[in-house]
Amino acid sequence: MKQIFLLLIFLTILFHEGFSQNIVVHDPVMIQQNDTYYLFCTGRGINVWSSANMKEWKREKPVFSEAPEWAIEAVKDFRGHIWAPDISFYNGEYYLYYSVSAFGKNTSCIGLATNQTLNPNDPDFKWVDHGKVIQSFPGKTNWNAIDPNLIVAEDGTPYLTFGSFWDGLKLVKLSSNGTETAEDLNSIPTIASRKKSSDAPNPPSVDDNPVDAGGNAIEAPFIFKKGKYYFLFASIDYCCKGVNSTYKMIVGRSEKIPGPYLDKNGESMATGDGTILLEGDENWHGVGHNATYTFNGTDYIIFHGYDANDEGRPKLIIKKLDWDKNGWPVIANI
Repeated sequence: MKQIFLLLIFLTILFHEGFSQNIVVHDPVMIQQNDTYYLFCTGRGINVWSSANMKEWKREKPVFSEAPEWAIEAVKDFRGHIWAPDISFYNGEYYLYYSVSAFGKNTSCIGLATNQTLNPNDPDFKWVDHGKVIQSFPGKTNWNAIDPNLIVAEDGTPYLTFGSFWDGLKLVKLSSNGTETAEDLNSIPTIASRKKSSDAPNPPSVDDNPVDAGGNAIEAPFIFKKGKYYFLFASIDYCCKGVNSTYKMIVGRSEKIPGPYLDKNGESMATGDGTILLEGDENWHGVGHNATYTFNGTDYIIFHGYDANDEGRPKLIIKKLDWDKNGWPVIANI
């Protein structure tokens, strides 16, 4: 699991006012407002960066200056280190879903904050926290409420996909304002897993991962619409181990948001399959937790990789995303 390593990441990030390249980030997401790109990622209060060119980045103030009170009450020992945000423009506002969790357990929540603008110099700039959207509980929910991603159907229906380990990646319909779930949480589907059967027990934990988390090593869902297909990206194997990380990205597609998401061989991601999109090499030991966007007519995939030449620190990687003749995403190299 990722918790301890994420805390170490926070301690390695340098706080400064200038612009930087090769920035240390974990779980990056991005959006464009006017001529500026804004990057959100795991960190105390949610780390924020801005850039005019996606190359030189300026550190901005975090989203939260103090830990949300509701999160402190919901998750024991939570003190403001927030994971895996997701940024979207929805209902005329910027929606930022975010994760809070306890170490090694699915004592986890997904919260929501909104803002009229992302420009900190705009007089309308103000993050409004709407609190908890969904929560998971040890021994009660066989899923983990972290790693959110908002996807909106063509009819305007919002969905939230999320999940890490346990029973895999989940999908739930949201209310029209996106602040709460809109269906029975006891029956939300698993859309991706590493298990071949939903009835199978989780694989055993490996290395120093908490036993409670099991070994169903899949997380970080992200759904992207291209042509007639919705593409489900996910990360498998293990993040957060520095140079020993084994993170990889997989992908499948469906003509409908609820799925099923099938890989290139027509096999379902819900029962353990998925086409490998990218894995680490001698320079990057593990790559994953990706997000995918179209900016100015070009498709991009952004993710973090563990830099083998810098003690395994997670760095921001941005690549153009190509598509093969059959409409599948392709990344030439890292």
